[in-house]
Order: sequence, then structure tokens, then C-alpha cells
Amino acid sequence: MVSHRRSTQPGLNPSVRATVLSAAAATAAATLGAATANADPQDAPRTAKARIDLLYTEAERATEQYNKAGENADRLRGEVGRARDRAARGQEQVNRMRTALGSAASAQYRSGGVDPALALLLSADPDSYLDRAAVLERLTDLQATELRQLQQVQRGLAQTRAEAAHALADLERNRAAATRHKRTVERKLAEARKLLGTLSGTDRAQFERASRSGRDGAFPAADLPAGSARAAVAVAAVRQALGRPYIWGANGPDGFDCSGLMQWAYAQAGVSLPRTSQAQRYAGHMVPLSEARPGDLVVYRADAGHVAMYVGNGQVVHAPYPGAPVRYDPVGMMPVSSVTRV
Repeated sequence: MVSHRRSTQPGLNPSVRATVLSAAAATAAATLGAATANADPQDAPRTAKARIDLLYTEAERATEQYNKAGENADRLRGEVGRARDRAARGQEQVNRMRTALGSAASAQYRSGGVDPALALLLSADPDSYLDRAAVLERLTDLQATELRQLQQVQRGLAQTRAEAAHALADLERNRAAATRHKRTVERKLAEARKLLGTLSGTDRAQFERASRSGRDGAFPAADLPAGSARAAVAVAAVRQALGRPYIWGANGPDGFDCSGLMQWAYAQAGVSLPRTSQAQRYAGHMVPLSEARPGDLVVYRADAGHVAMYVGNGQVVHAPYPGAPVRYDPVGMMPVSSVTRV
């Protein structure tokens, strides 16, 4: 039979053992406090800068989701409007058909009530009566056809109204999603601004100069001309935007977020780009970064959360984040996800 007993250190009674453990805990706490007190004072700014960069990245991701919700809202509003127009036209058609059928029915009622056989006997002109009877039969067939058409139009009207209601419900859900994304952006940006406020003036200026720039990355092997005439126009436009402020959710001309800048620049060339960076990456065909040409869209990070325009000389123009105006940065400022030639 195996005996199960709690093991204890030999030679230590419970009171002594408790004293030893307390002393060990105190020593560990003192050591940890000393390590914290002796930490490199530069660690705090570095940690704050990394946190600010992360917050800007998360805010940017939420901004693109907000932009997508806005784009969906425009589409859904169009669907609702078109469905309502169709419903209005359908209702007008139903009203006209009902009126026509009602008028015919009333006329028959007023002239009816006499048995056709008796009416034939009383008629002074049997041939004329038979002609009228044949017309009445054809009119009845026509009314039956019109009645079936009316029922078909009514069914179509009900379906159209259901589609409008469905699109309207989608629109309301989309608005709620946009509101959530907006709150996320505002919360992230508020936290980033608060952290920026904890940095010294020198550290803040250094962060604003260095954030998303000066990082190693692959560069095109040689400078090539713009991929097309419209790309050249877009490059000229994006350069005109240099110095304008980052405004999340904006697509110009007074301020931009990253995808809004690309959309605005290409609009100057008559090209309609999607609103979000995720959709813009598929707005053309992808090329290797080593073959990038001015006007190509450079999409960053695996989530395609940021986009810039390659302008040559290993540089892009982009809207970095709130507080940083539209500017030049190295194409390798962040991990490149794809390059798209529009």
C-alpha cells in the first residue's frame, strides 16, 4: 500500500518555512524594483513611439473599414432609390389598370341585367345584337387578360417593395457598422495624441520625422517612365497634394487619408478608383516591386491597410497619418504587400 503524505523540507518547521518564503518574496520584489529603477530611461520613449505607431496602424485599418462602409452606403442608397422608383412606377401602372378594369366593369353593370336570349328577342335588329355580343365576348376576354396582367404587375410591385425594404435594412446595418468604425478611429487617435503628449518636444519631432520613413526595403532597379499617360497625370496630381493635411475619411481636395489621396489623384486623370486600399490593390494588374513605375499603387502590410503612389527615385507620395501632411517617403518604409499598375 502506497502512503500519500505531503512532503516538507526536513529540519524546517512551518513557522520557519513561512519566514523563509516571506524573505524570498521581499528579496524578489526589491530586485524587481531595482531593475525597474535602473532601466534605460530611453526605453519609455521607445515604447511610447512603438505604441503610437501601432495605434496609428489600427486607426488606419478602422479608417479603411469606415471608408468601405461609406462606399457600401452609397451603393445601397442607390439600390433603395432605384427600387423605390420602380415601386412608384409599378403602383402607377396598377392604378391605371385598376381604373380601366373598373370603368369597363361599371359600364357592363349599367348596360347589363338583361338575359342575352331575351335581349335578342326584344332586339329590333338581331344581326346588330349578335355583332355587339361578339364584341362583348372579345372585350371580356381582353379584360381577363388585363386582369392577369394586373395580378402579375401587383406581384412584381410586392417583390420590388421587398427588395427596397431589404436594401434599406442593409443600409441601416451598414450605417451602424460605420458608426462603430468611426468610434474606433476616434478612440485610437485620441490615445495616440495622448501618448504623443507624453513625449518631449525633441522625441515628438523625431517620431514625426522618422515614423514610416527611413526603413530598409527593396527598391526598383531603375527609374522608368510612368506606366501610362493617365498614370503620369496622377503622379502630377499627387505631387500637387504635397503638404496637405491627413484627414481620416477624406478624399480631397483639402485633405486626404491614404486611399482617398490615391482616389483623388487618379480622378484627375479621369480614372475612377475604389475607395479603400484593399479594393485599390485590385484596380489594375500587379507587378513586382522591382518593376514599379511612377503612378503604380504600392500597398503595404498583409492587411493592405495602407497605400501610396510610387513616383520614382525609390520614393512614394502618401498621406501617412493624422498630424503628418502628404509627403515623400521611401518605398520600403513598411512591408510592401503588392504593387498595382492602374
